[in-house]
Amino acid sequence: FAAWYEFFPRSAPSKRPHATLDDAAELLPRIQELGFDVVYLPPVHPIGTTNRKGKDNAPVARPGDPGSPWAIGNVEGGHKAVHPELGGIEAFDRFVHRAEALGLKVALDIAFQTSPDHPYIKEHPSWFRRRPDGTIRYAENPPKKYQDVHPFDFESPDWPALWQELKSIFEFWIDHGVTIFRVDNPHTKPLAFWQWCIEDLRSRHPELIFLAEAFTRPKMMYTLAKLGFNNSYTYFTWRNTKTELQSYAEELFQTDVAEFFRPNFWPNTPDILTDYLVHGGRPAHVIRFVLAATMSSAYGVYGPPFEHVDNIQHPEREEYANNEKYEIRSWNWYDPHSLQPLMRRVNRIRRENPALQYMRNIRFLEIDNPEILAFYKQHEDNLILVVVNLDPHHTQSGWITLPMNDLALPWDASYQVHDLLGGEYYHWHGARNFVQLNPHVLPAHILRLER
Repeated sequence: FAAWYEFFPRSAPSKRPHATLDDAAELLPRIQELGFDVVYLPPVHPIGTTNRKGKDNAPVARPGDPGSPWAIGNVEGGHKAVHPELGGIEAFDRFVHRAEALGLKVALDIAFQTSPDHPYIKEHPSWFRRRPDGTIRYAENPPKKYQDVHPFDFESPDWPALWQELKSIFEFWIDHGVTIFRVDNPHTKPLAFWQWCIEDLRSRHPELIFLAEAFTRPKMMYTLAKLGFNNSYTYFTWRNTKTELQSYAEELFQTDVAEFFRPNFWPNTPDILTDYLVHGGRPAHVIRFVLAATMSSAYGVYGPPFEHVDNIQHPEREEYANNEKYEIRSWNWYDPHSLQPLMRRVNRIRRENPALQYMRNIRFLEIDNPEILAFYKQHEDNLILVVVNLDPHHTQSGWITLPMNDLALPWDASYQVHDLLGGEYYHWHGARNFVQLNPHVLPAHILRLER
């Protein structure tokens, strides 16, 4: 059970163009007050200068472009260092301690790749694959090319030393208070490495959480889970229709997959801004947030652009324009018109209702409108009904049918449901009841049955 909030610390409010982790720590009370319990940071390491990417992944950086945090390493250090402009390792330690004092956990991005300037390039040249002309291969994920990043060669003749060094990166950050790691593209590394690495680390640190950022074949995603990744991104991000959402949830939560796979639902990431969010505007953001937070007990959000409904998409890719991976953004962190009130309310509902703290208890309900998704979750005497209008443009209505026997209600019962999201109370009678949702007012109900 967790709610993740991702942000780039260098974009925190600051008197300097580049914020420090001490500046970012000033945002932690706000994140905690919104009801999140995991703060996820992209890589915090020194960033390479050779082949540095510019705005929106431009192949040539302009003076002042900060580069991508995933292009790790320069003369000031690599995976075991903190970018000097973020304040160094001392500022990182202060950030973690401040988070812990607020009841927040810090999750750190681990990306096993280097910039051309990483110390590993000179110290361990055999750890990298080379082209026939002798140059080191850069990373590719077709159609994307990452000239500022070099992947490791896990089958290098010196692989034992490489594997030990990569495992020691986790150990370094564990010593600095990190117990949650979001691992970048683990499916592109040998499975044997992950099995060996995670088993060894968890034998000494059983509390560790590894989130797999692996948008790949389901079979591979499930294999990573069996090898020790106890959280995973999912294809929820692209499941938009009632049929898609219901069938995907049933696969994850009501088959044997649920025995080993722990999904983490994200409506957006720095790499992903879906067409649904682009064309659906604010109502679509509300819809996706409510779905992520109620269908799954673990969810996350790339916070600043989501809460500000920044839905300007890059013209050539399904990602944000003015992408924060490549530039420092200025956000109005206390905008009264943002989605912060919704986030606060939904997270409070999750904490106060045990039924929403589990995944396998989801049951879908009949409703005579394909644009409305309805399901319930029950834990002991706590019963939550979630009804969501999936159409971000138009009001939708329908008759919802409850399984009265399963809910231990007489067929002719009269009962009250409390909309925890909107605040209203409704008096329902029997199995079939009417719902209507205007997406421009509030596209969802989170109803608690009052017995």
